[in-house]
Amino acid sequence: MIDRRGFLRSGTVGLAALGVAPQLLPAEEQKAAPPPEPPRAPAPARRTLGRTGITLPVVSMGVMNADNPSLVRAALDGGIVHFDTAHGYQRGRNEEMLGEVFKTVKRDSFTVATKVVPPGADRSTGLFGPETKAEPFVEMFHLSLKRLQTDHVDILLLHNATRREGVLFEPILKAMQRLKKEGKARFIGVSTHGNEPEVIRAAVESKVLDVVLTAYNFRQAHHAEVLTACREASRAGLGIVAMKTQAGGRFSKDNPKPVNMKAALKWALQDPCVTTAIPGFTTFDQLAEDLVVLKDLQLTDAERLDLAGATKSAGLYCQQCETCVPQCPRGLPIPDLMRGYMYAAGYRNLLHAKDLVESLSLAEAPCSSCTGCSVHCVQGFEVRPRIEELLSLRRVQDAFLA
Repeated sequence: MIDRRGFLRSGTVGLAALGVAPQLLPAEEQKAAPPPEPPRAPAPARRTLGRTGITLPVVSMGVMNADNPSLVRAALDGGIVHFDTAHGYQRGRNEEMLGEVFKTVKRDSFTVATKVVPPGADRSTGLFGPETKAEPFVEMFHLSLKRLQTDHVDILLLHNATRREGVLFEPILKAMQRLKKEGKARFIGVSTHGNEPEVIRAAVESKVLDVVLTAYNFRQAHHAEVLTACREASRAGLGIVAMKTQAGGRFSKDNPKPVNMKAALKWALQDPCVTTAIPGFTTFDQLAEDLVVLKDLQLTDAERLDLAGATKSAGLYCQQCETCVPQCPRGLPIPDLMRGYMYAAGYRNLLHAKDLVESLSLAEAPCSSCTGCSVHCVQGFEVRPRIEELLSLRRVQDAFLA
């Protein structure tokens, strides 16, 4: 394990990242011979984010689970320039942490995206009601600007859209357009990790959105549909950013073996429609792995086998297919709960998992009236035990989860 100083000292962004050892010469030869020129490291792969014209390295940083400003600085030092956060991450502390870093560097040396969920969003339907107004959405965004200590973000996203109607909801869409016209958001878009093809096509239909942040990984059973929608969006000029590329990060809560992170990241980046991915690394070692991918996208046969083996277990990544919802006699929002379980068991972000649970306003023990669970997950998840374990977070004080 290494810290930021050790990360920089190790030269991960130079020769060490390529596995090159310095030449060892006898002392007399060192004096006589000029030092050999070190081999040139491959340039980081870069792609253009649709019609925005922004050119980014193919690996960016998803900051949701990170709370260490030194890790963000090390990412900047390593060549990462794009950072993805959201208004609600770590109850605002995520944006505040980034703001403390960003105030020390030139504004044109990085790009930042933040995401806002409009008040009044119905998680179960993905729709907005009469109580969803533009003003609170705009106020939340302005608070995000204040936390980030900047007068504008590069990308503002409508967060967690799951339905066409939500993407095209006129009050929010017009508010985002106004913020773009005012220069407070250079570009606007939508994020989705459920019903992705419909959401991506709605972004195209809007004619005004510039960017789509979508779940995109080797576990997606409906990947062919996601891929087709992404290609349609790319042809229409939208930029595609990939998230959830590590598909939950772990095989299970109790299995310490992680998914092959480099392989999973490379897999997503094989698609040229994907401009950049935002893996949520939280350690310097994970950052070092991602920087290797930044300069080597070649997916090896061994890595392909690793990913193929990973798909044989249920894993932690929920497809958000909603097949389970009508099976539940209580009508529980099972996809949301399974996503929360992934946050807790895979990402180890217990506070974020608890926040998601509390936003669902569930009964104290919603499964207690059922003698057995009638839900059969297409992924093979044991739904009821996962729900009960996740809901136990509500009994834990926030101070023990942060």
